[in-house]
Amino acid sequence: MFALKCENTHPRGAGPMSSGKSAVFGHFRVVLPKFMRKPVRVVARLIEGEVTIPNHVGTLGAVAFLALTGAYGAILGGHAPEVVKVTTSTFGFAIEDVKVVGNNETSEIDVLGALGLDGETSLVGLSASDAQKAVAGLPWVETVDVFKVYPNTIQISIHERTAMAVWQNGSELSVIDADGRVIVPFTGGRSASLPLVIGAGADKQAKLLLAQMAAFPQIADEVKAYARIGDRRWDLLLRSGVTLMLPEGQIKEALADVADLDGKAGLLSRDIAAVDMRLTDRVVVRLTPDAMVQRVEYLKARDKAPKRSEKRV
Repeated sequence: MFALKCENTHPRGAGPMSSGKSAVFGHFRVVLPKFMRKPVRVVARLIEGEVTIPNHVGTLGAVAFLALTGAYGAILGGHAPEVVKVTTSTFGFAIEDVKVVGNNETSEIDVLGALGLDGETSLVGLSASDAQKAVAGLPWVETVDVFKVYPNTIQISIHERTAMAVWQNGSELSVIDADGRVIVPFTGGRSASLPLVIGAGADKQAKLLLAQMAAFPQIADEVKAYARIGDRRWDLLLRSGVTLMLPEGQIKEALADVADLDGKAGLLSRDIAAVDMRLTDRVVVRLTPDAMVQRVEYLKARDKAPKRSEKRV
């Protein structure tokens, strides 16, 4: 790093630190490395009085020293975030505007509550990743992007989950998405128009059934609820009171047969209690109690009719 050269005399006009490349100590001249030459020249000029120090350098240095000491103490005491918030807010970086886009079910009040803004929160000190995690925890939020727009604005872009149905599990009613995940408890409102699915397993299997029902709108329009039976098959509870019992498999074929019978003979508008489609080779229709009484009376009257005609003869 250093090189020593023996010197018996000093060049005329040269002092012990007159050169930026070397320094003279006694009979030896020390050759300095390049990175130390400029600092040595500055120090030499200060010692020889060639550089004049401004009057306020000491004051500014003292202020800087106190500021750094205070910042160091704040960091050690865990108060750095508060110091940053107060300082940056004072200089005009306090968050004054929050713009939320893409929200239909999520209110802006919920977003502000998740962010925890207090009117003095600094945009500089706000962590965009922490804000993103906080908003992503809201029930309807699927994904979210948070952008800091200086000096005082946050822009939040939300993509919400899509509600597919209302799921009744015991006495609990919940709004679910296409994957069967619970979004929020059911409270009515716009969710009241969603299909109602009932029973264990109905939340996970509803997506497939509703996709199949879309091909038969004339039947789907009459359905009041879809009941999952033993997590194996479905019963369709119609608004007329008729229960349409579907098989475990070949649901589309069964629905096609029902639609055909209803179109030709008005099956679903008759006084019946249930239509059993579980057997592949036949359709079983169960009458209501009143219809059963009427049918019995009709059969009796029909059996008596030939005897009466015989007596007349």
